[in-house]
Amino acid sequence: MTRLYTEDLRIGYGENVIVKNLSINIPDGKITTIIGPNGCGKSTLLKAITRVISSQSGNVILDSESIFTKDTKALAKQIATLPQTPESASGLTVAELVSYGRFPYQKGFGRLSKRDIEVIDWALSVTGTMEYKYRSVDALSGGQRQRVWIAMALAQETEIIFLDEPTTYLDMAHQLEVLELLQRLNHEEGRTIVMVLHDLNQAARFADHIIALKDGGIIQSGTCEDVIKNDVLKQVFGIDAVIGRDPNTNKPMCITYNLLKGENHHEKTTAHSLSYALSASS
Repeated sequence: MTRLYTEDLRIGYGENVIVKNLSINIPDGKITTIIGPNGCGKSTLLKAITRVISSQSGNVILDSESIFTKDTKALAKQIATLPQTPESASGLTVAELVSYGRFPYQKGFGRLSKRDIEVIDWALSVTGTMEYKYRSVDALSGGQRQRVWIAMALAQETEIIFLDEPTTYLDMAHQLEVLELLQRLNHEEGRTIVMVLHDLNQAARFADHIIALKDGGIIQSGTCEDVIKNDVLKQVFGIDAVIGRDPNTNKPMCITYNLLKGENHHEKTTAHSLSYALSASS
């Protein structure tokens, strides 16, 4: 049985509908990646599934119960989320920031228990950030800081983690470092990972399940074999892609592509963004 899924989810701002009656299943214990052009509703969908924003209609079901009726602390023990641009952690040490992940378990005055401290140290250890424990978050590199934010999410002890473009603003080495960490958490800890990625080849390399969105609806979902193929990428991004095989994983990868003739301005903008994302990972 699928633990997490949406039913006819409709999300928008006033009359501007972003996601249209979307029904998706999130495979349990797998890595799911959401791809699609800018403005197609990827981040909006993540925010609705994690109850950061409300939906206009439809539902999000977790363990046979609507997330919209769950107690906030109870939901925070089941789902952790890392936004595209985390709030500033200025002035905090790494340990202080990671300790915020223990909020759902704290009572009274919010003092850290022995269990809280054990979980914080575990989260720092598994993300390779223990050596930064007493260092200011401001003093860390982009890749180090991103791993610390992931450690905070892990400190919530949830089985499901949502991340919105976790590799944004990172160089190629740090992008790979973060994605390999998430893959390790999935394989070794059994965490269900759901993330938005712009880079098609990274999505194909690390995901077990891919959801391709356009204009708030699903064009295709399934394995990378089902999604990373020429006809799907034509519909989603307006490109004519040459698909080959990653020599390291034997998964499909986009080798090169051309813009489709007769595309409109929006598709040109999308293709330009995709070009940047693909070149960043090559």
